[in-house]
Amino acid sequence: MSLKDQLLKSGLTNAKKARKAEHEKRQDAKNPDAETAQKIALQAIAEKTERDRELNRVQQQEKAHRELGAQVRQMIATQRLPRQGGDIAYQFTDAKKIKKLYVNAEQQGQLTRGQIAIVRLGEAYELVPTVVAEKIRTRDEAAIVLLNARASAEAADADDPYADYRIPDDLMW
Repeated sequence: MSLKDQLLKSGLTNAKKARKAEHEKRQDAKNPDAETAQKIALQAIAEKTERDRELNRVQQQEKAHRELGAQVRQMIATQRLPRQGGDIAYQFTDAKKIKKLYVNAEQQGQLTRGQIAIVRLGEAYELVPTVVAEKIRTRDEAAIVLLNARASAEAADADDPYADYRIPDDLMW
């Protein structure tokens, strides 16, 4: 005689409680240990937390990138130089393509001497002072299209036999 039968016969338990005990026993046999289930749950929570952190980091990077882009656009919009009356076509390269920007004679000289620079604002090109272009370069290198180095007299070598024959860098083709 089984323990269940003995308990039923003595009246210490009833049939309903016995069936419930058997059901729980079968459920425990089907499910992994409660400890293992808890470990799996904790691991899932940890993985979700890590995914959330990574997603948050990516969103923060995208936000910072958008903020830098907005700063660059604002600097260009507020510091751009007027180009009205530009009658000289200044040619420059952008992404291996030759582009043309109409400037006046003073701006052409400033471009060749490195006093002003050409920057990209969307699909348009604008002229900004070199100081502003350097600030833009720290935020977004790709926005700078043309920034000539300022000419310095110290760059000439003392032993150079062609020092008296200066090569102009503003040749128009």
